[in-house]
Amino acid sequence: MSASDVHKTSGRDEDTVGRTVTGGDGPADDKAPSWHPYHHPAAGWGAAKSVTHVLVKERALLDGPRAIFRMNHENGGFDCPGCAWPDDTKGLKLDICENGIKHVTWEMTPKRVGADFFAEHTVAELSTWSDFALEDQGRLTEPLVYDPDTDRYLPISWQEAFDLVGRELRALDSPHEAAFYTSGRLGNEATFLYQLMAREFGTNNLPDCSNMCHEASGRALQAALGTGKGTADLKDWETADALFILGVNAASNAPRMLTALADAYRRGAQIVHVNPLVEAAATRTIVPHEITDMALFKSTRTSTLNLQVRVGGDMALLRGIAKAVLEESRHDPKALDREFIDRYTYGFDAYRAVCEQTSWEELEEQSGLTRADMLEAAGIYSRADRTLMSWCLGVTQHEHGVDTVREIVNVLLLRGNLGREGAGPSPVRGHSNVQGNRTCGIDHRPEQEFLDRLGAVCGIDPPREHGMDTVATLQAMHDGRVKVFVGMGGNFVLAAPDTEFTAEGLRRCALTVQVSTKLNRSHLVHGGKALILPCLGRTEKDHQRRGVQATSVEDSMSMVHLSVGMKKPASPHLLSEPAIIAGMARATLPDSTTPWESYIEDYDRIRDTMAQVLDGFEDFNRRVRLPLGFRIRQPARELVFRTASGRAEFSAAPLPKAPPRDDTLVLQTMRSHDQWNTTIYSDNDRYRGIENLRTLILMNADDMRARHIEPGDLVDITATARDGSRRRVERYRAVEYDMPRGCAAGYMPELNVLVAATDYSTQSDQPLMKNITVRVTPSEGG
Repeated sequence: MSASDVHKTSGRDEDTVGRTVTGGDGPADDKAPSWHPYHHPAAGWGAAKSVTHVLVKERALLDGPRAIFRMNHENGGFDCPGCAWPDDTKGLKLDICENGIKHVTWEMTPKRVGADFFAEHTVAELSTWSDFALEDQGRLTEPLVYDPDTDRYLPISWQEAFDLVGRELRALDSPHEAAFYTSGRLGNEATFLYQLMAREFGTNNLPDCSNMCHEASGRALQAALGTGKGTADLKDWETADALFILGVNAASNAPRMLTALADAYRRGAQIVHVNPLVEAAATRTIVPHEITDMALFKSTRTSTLNLQVRVGGDMALLRGIAKAVLEESRHDPKALDREFIDRYTYGFDAYRAVCEQTSWEELEEQSGLTRADMLEAAGIYSRADRTLMSWCLGVTQHEHGVDTVREIVNVLLLRGNLGREGAGPSPVRGHSNVQGNRTCGIDHRPEQEFLDRLGAVCGIDPPREHGMDTVATLQAMHDGRVKVFVGMGGNFVLAAPDTEFTAEGLRRCALTVQVSTKLNRSHLVHGGKALILPCLGRTEKDHQRRGVQATSVEDSMSMVHLSVGMKKPASPHLLSEPAIIAGMARATLPDSTTPWESYIEDYDRIRDTMAQVLDGFEDFNRRVRLPLGFRIRQPARELVFRTASGRAEFSAAPLPKAPPRDDTLVLQTMRSHDQWNTTIYSDNDRYRGIENLRTLILMNADDMRARHIEPGDLVDITATARDGSRRRVERYRAVEYDMPRGCAAGYMPELNVLVAATDYSTQSDQPLMKNITVRVTPSEGG
C-alpha cells in the first residue's frame, strides 16, 4: 500500500460503512451524546446502581445474587471471569466488583442463540449489526459450521466438527501452517492440554493475548530478575509505605484494587498515580462492601499525588526519580541501599553513569513534567522504607515498553525494594487467567528446559524452533503461510491491531475455528471453512464421567486456586474447553498415545501430569485444594536470580525520543468503563462523564483551539504508520479533557483500525496501541 492510500471508517451512527470490519459499536440508542466532568467517588452508590440495572436488564435477579455470594470464594466458589486481581487473603465474602458482576450476568443471560437464529439471519446481515447486538443475542447452544451456499451457520455434530478440524490440520504441508490462539479466560488445565496438542502436532505457533498486552513486562522482568512475573503479592500491597501506580485505570480494569488503595491511604501510605488522564481510581472511592461508609456516603482518598505524564513519558519520570535519588546519595549515604546493590545486583555503575549524563531539561521534555514534579515523586520514594510499583498497558504498549519496565526495576533496586515484605514489582494483568496461560505453556518462545520436561513426561518430541506471536500470525495469514486459525476464546479480529488487515488475513485461511460462549465479530470474519464451537462458561457446572470437575486459575500475583461452576449449563450440547481440545486433538492425532479421553474423565489426571512438567506445581492436586490455593514460588522474591550474571541486572537503556512539536498528536486507545475487552455493555463511560458516545477523541483544550475545534465538533483522525501508510476514521466527536498537550485518547476496538500491523515494538513485538501518531482535523461540513 502506498503512502497515499487511506483506509476510511465513519463514526456516524447512521453509517454502517466499515462495521463489518471495525465493529465496536454499543447499543446506539436515540439519546443525544453528552459529556461532563465526573466528580463522584469511584465505586460506591454509582456502582451499586449500575449493578442493579444490569441484574434487572439481564433478568438475573435470582442467579445474579447467588453468583455474587459464590464468586471469588474459597472452598467451592468460582473465579470471576473478568480481571486477574487476586482474591482477598482474609477470605472476604464480598470480594467482588461492578465489572465482575456485569461479566458474570452477561454470561448467565437466559437468552439463547441456536440453529433457529441462524436460519433467520445470514452472515452478511449479521455483519451489519453492532457488536453489542451480536453478543446481546445470548449464549451459543450447539456447534455450528459455515455453509457458503446459504451464507449461514448450520448445526453440526461435535464429532463431525472435530473430524473437520482433524482433516484440515492433517492436510497441511507443515504443522507451522496452523496457529493456535488463546485468550486469557482459558483455565490452567485446558491451557496445558491446548499447548500439548499444538506441540504434539508439531508447532510452537501459540499466539496469545499477552502478545498484545504484557509481553513487554514478561521480557523485561525475565531479563532483569530471571522471572517473567512480578514478585509482589497482596500482602505486600497491604504493608507498602509507598505505592506507585503507572498506566493503570484501576476503577474500570482492576476495580478490586480500590480496596487496597483505600486501605493504604487510611494507614498513611503514599500513593502516586502516573497517567496522562487523572482517572476516577486516582481520586477517591467508597468500597461497596464497607457497609458503614456506603450508608454514610463516606469516601476515602486513593492517591496522595497525581502526575500527568505525556503519553509514553513514564520512563523519563522514572529516570528522573533515579537521578534525584543518586544526587541525594552524594550527601546522604542512606539514600541508596549500597549493601543490597553490591551483594545482589549487576550493572549499577553503568546505570548511574547514564542517569548522570541525562539532563533535567531532557527529562522534562521527555516526561512532560517539571523537575519539581519529579523531585516530589523522588522524595516520596526516598522517604519510604518499602515501595511497591505497579503498572499496566499504559506502560507496555509502546516501542520502549521493555525499557520502561526495566526502568521500574532499576528504581526499585536502588533502595533494595525487592525480596522483602511491602516491596517489589507488581504488574496488573488484565484477563482472569492470562498469567496462568503463560505459566502452563502458552508461549511461542518456550524455554528448552520446559520442552525437555514436557517431552519426557508426555512422551512426545516437541518442536524446538520458536513459533509465531500475534503480529507474526497476522502477516503469515496474509502471506498464505498460516492456513488454519484456532481461536480459544476471545474476539481476535477486534482485539488485534489493524482491524481490516486482521480481517483479511482470517478470510484467507482455509479454516477458522472459534471456541466461544457468545456470538461475536470473529464468527462473521471467517475462513473458507469455519466452525463455532460453544463451550461452558466459568459459572457453569462441568459434568464429566468422574463427576463435577473443577479447574484452576492463576491470578496476577501467582496464586493458584480452584474454580467450580454453580449453574446448570446454558445448553445440554455444550462441552468444556478441555473436552473440546481433547476432541480436536484425538481427531488430529489419531495415533497419539496421550490419554486425551482419560484426561477429560477426571481433571485430576491432567493436574498430575502438570505437576511433573511445570516448575512450582509439585503436589498440585493437594495444594490447589487448600482453602486459598497456593502461591507459585518466585525465586527472585527470595533473591535468587536466574539471569546470566546470577544477580538482578540494571538496565542502562537510552531514553526514547520525545514526539516532534508539530501538528501531530500521540493517541492512546483505552476501554470505557462499561466495557470488558471487546465486550461493550453500553455507550456510556461513567467515570469519564461520557454518555451515549463511543466514536470520540479526548483532547487537550489548547490542542483543540490550535486546530479550530470546538467541544463536540465532528473531526477526522488520520494515523500515519512507520511505513508511511495512512488510516483514517471520520466524523468522531472531539471532547475536551484534562490531559497533557500533544496527547489524545479514544476507545478500542473502534480505533484499532488506526494501528498498522507493521507498527509494533521491536523490543516486545507488541502493537503500539498506546502510541499512535495522528492528525486531527475538522470534518467537512461539521
